[in-house]
Amino acid sequence: MKISKEGIALIKKFEGCELTAYKCAAGVWTKGYGSTWGVREGDTITQEEADALLEKELEKYTDFVNNAVTQPLNQNQIDAMVSWTYNLGPSNLKSSTALKLLNLAEYEGVPAQLKRWNKATVNGERKVLDGLVRRREAEALMFEGKKWEHI
Repeated sequence: MKISKEGIALIKKFEGCELTAYKCAAGVWTKGYGSTWGVREGDTITQEEADALLEKELEKYTDFVNNAVTQPLNQNQIDAMVSWTYNLGPSNLKSSTALKLLNLAEYEGVPAQLKRWNKATVNGERKVLDGLVRRREAEALMFEGKKWEHI
């Protein structure tokens, strides 16, 4: 399965788009819609390049999810899991309880597991970030096939 327009909309809403490299809350150089691969201070990108980069990266993240999950996912579930993995990385997906539950077909426990990942290291300290709380809530709602746009 591939991520849908609605899944991409969730990612764009929470990532935002920055055309000049910046350090995210976790101190990682980022550009476009949250891209971190190979980004250096001073990098710039056009809007067209940001859109193309997101599309290319989402293919990779969709593959990560499809390769890790052994049970069938519906469109809402793949969208939520790709968004979550795009934000947190495939290593966190592989080690997560959410993946373990998915692979046991225990879908009802996944939304609560997604919501647990709401912290980032800021100035050396693990902190709950409001933006991550909202994103995880939106991803959990999307996973369940519910409206998330109000978050």
